[in-house]
Amino acid sequence: MRAFPLLRRSVAVFGCALLGALAQAQTLPPPPEIAANAYLLMDVSAGQVLAERSIDERVEPASLTKLMTTYLVFDALRAGKIRLEQTFPVSERAWKMPGSRMFIKVDTDVPVDDLIKGMVVQSGNDATVALAEGVGGSVENFVRLMNEQAAAMGLKNTHYTNPEGLTEPGHYTSARDLATLSMRLMRDFPEYAHYHAIQKYRYPGTPESNDTNRNRLLFRDPTVDGLKTGHTKAAGYCLVATARRDFPNMTERRLLSIVLGTASDAARTAESQKLLNWGYTAYEGIKLFDAGQPASTTRIWKGKSSTLNLGREQPIVVAVPAGSATKITSEVIRPEPLEAPVQKGQTIATLRVKLGERTLLEQPLQALETVERSGWFGRAWDAIRLLWN
Repeated sequence: MRAFPLLRRSVAVFGCALLGALAQAQTLPPPPEIAANAYLLMDVSAGQVLAERSIDERVEPASLTKLMTTYLVFDALRAGKIRLEQTFPVSERAWKMPGSRMFIKVDTDVPVDDLIKGMVVQSGNDATVALAEGVGGSVENFVRLMNEQAAAMGLKNTHYTNPEGLTEPGHYTSARDLATLSMRLMRDFPEYAHYHAIQKYRYPGTPESNDTNRNRLLFRDPTVDGLKTGHTKAAGYCLVATARRDFPNMTERRLLSIVLGTASDAARTAESQKLLNWGYTAYEGIKLFDAGQPASTTRIWKGKSSTLNLGREQPIVVAVPAGSATKITSEVIRPEPLEAPVQKGQTIATLRVKLGERTLLEQPLQALETVERSGWFGRAWDAIRLLWN
């Protein structure tokens, strides 16, 4: 792991001439031309947006809606409210759903595991409604849960009116919100991530022509392992794709691409592949600190300890333009003076990573240990010292 300078407030001590030279010499690589109404490329490992266009514009999500449906189903599984082997009945409403279908029959009982595969692999609207009714009691109540979860995630440009994604007034999302939802889906439920990488699935009664995942990148790029396609006449062809590639200086590097409103199935595949390939070649991921490793050790006053280690429970990673890793600088912005008590996990400071004058990444830093208040004498002595500090 490479070491990088960490400062409390600024990087000015490195010299104005150096910073000026970096500001002039370092520019971010321009993204490729993407034939989509909106797109976003995010380095999930670093939490950085690498390329974007119109990411806060409200658009129709089509079957990308099913990402939220999937989130709520996985959450119900995690909580023990439902089980994979449990069966849900197929209502007439589910059976009659138009659009993409799993072709399940009315008045039959289908295991949750199969319904999830039908929803994710075949994008079945019938499977989606059956899951919504089974988890929420009714489609209307499930949609209410979807909107409550969207609010809890801070999805400011998202509102749902159905669980499957068919065009309806008031049903919309944005590329930024889809990125947030997709990352939460991967982070919160890693034990169910394999569903999104299934290439083929066929339930008894499903036509053989309908057994293939519509995410063509699963067949073309072995590093792609998700996530979901969408298409309606109003939304165009959409794809949220995620890929994981291993590199020597990191355990893995995961990218997430979102393309919305392309002209065809082939276009959404090609534009997504273009974004992913560009992200892996134009940027490199650098691990600054391991999980739990101090990113900064700072002075703390009026505590039983005089120092406090700051870091994160997850590795701190930054994506930098290829070849510029040795030119980045970092600073830690924190309160001064910092006084006890401080609880482990409490957010204390912000780590800012820069290339020249451009900020690449900002990450909150938490206390890696608890520092309790000292006795009255220690507090009084530090109070006196602070007067002269």
